[in-house]
Amino acid sequence: MSVAHSATDDVRRWVGLPITELDTPVLLLDGEASQRNIRRMAGFFHGKKARLRPHFKNHKCPALARRQWEAGSVVGFTCAKLGEAEVLAAHGFDNLLLANQVVGREKLARLVRLATRIDIRVAVDHAEQLAWLSQAATEARVTLGVLVEVDIGMGRCGVPPGQPAIELARQAVALPGLRFVGLQAYEGHLVYADDPEERRRRTVEAFQGALQTRRALEQEGIPVEVISGGSSSTYQTTGSIDGVDEIQAGSYATMDWRYAQLAPEFEVALSVLTRVISRSAGRAVLDVGLKGATADFGPPRIKGNPDVEIPRFLSEEHCVVHRAPEWPIGQPLELIPSHCCTTCNLYRHMFVHEGGRVVDVWPIEASGRLT
Repeated sequence: MSVAHSATDDVRRWVGLPITELDTPVLLLDGEASQRNIRRMAGFFHGKKARLRPHFKNHKCPALARRQWEAGSVVGFTCAKLGEAEVLAAHGFDNLLLANQVVGREKLARLVRLATRIDIRVAVDHAEQLAWLSQAATEARVTLGVLVEVDIGMGRCGVPPGQPAIELARQAVALPGLRFVGLQAYEGHLVYADDPEERRRRTVEAFQGALQTRRALEQEGIPVEVISGGSSSTYQTTGSIDGVDEIQAGSYATMDWRYAQLAPEFEVALSVLTRVISRSAGRAVLDVGLKGATADFGPPRIKGNPDVEIPRFLSEEHCVVHRAPEWPIGQPLELIPSHCCTTCNLYRHMFVHEGGRVVDVWPIEASGRLT
């Protein structure tokens, strides 16, 4: 059993040892690079009206969230799932946004239980959701903050800007147990646009509908506390738009090779340590596959070996490397995934290293929390 997944092994026994001695595959975090990324993002928002609400789904690790909080400029955290919010609340974080719709009796019961302890806000995009939230909140004698999600082009959740969003906000204001907080608007369809100027221009254009909706609500006398959205590749744009108040950037704390192409000011801090387990002429096989490093935006890359080719990455437990150097059997290598968020979710610990040695082991307590 891998060290990273062992429930019985004392993982802290690895602190102080070289990372090359770790059992593989295992998730690594370059602690110094991650901290530089965190300070850089916090520094950008220092003195700005907009604040950071980092997306916990990136790493799902409370210890890393604590470092984001301590760096400053953070108003609270964003979660994708209720289970993530429960983990953060257990670690003392008390200002959370669940940037998703909460549906189902069990989830509503969990949500209002959480609302008795912390300030938690949820996204809505339908009148039925509001009715269920209102009933659950009033029965539990709590108040839930709600953000009307406005679809600004992604085509996922959300109502169109303008009248549909305004009508939903009116209903939120009128229902007991609810507090209308503002709008959520996520430009997810633009965050991977490679050309920086195109990404900037289209992001500004996309937010106009949400901004116009805000102005219309405020003209009706309905206060809009926040517009919440943004990402690690658009933070400089969204964080500078007058009327956008919270930026839900997440990937900057860890970074993968794909996001590093979009936001090169941040360093790749995340990797998966693996080993060569088989080889033949010009080919090597590593002991990690899709169950240990996701390939959502392309196959992983090998740290320090930019010319080495991983043409496909489809096996569950193996990675085949073409045109491989003469690595010996047992050679440790670091893979850089193309998507940090889905890779972190596969592990139960991240091994923090500095100067090639393990300095700490952080539980990824929200990994696998899909509900």
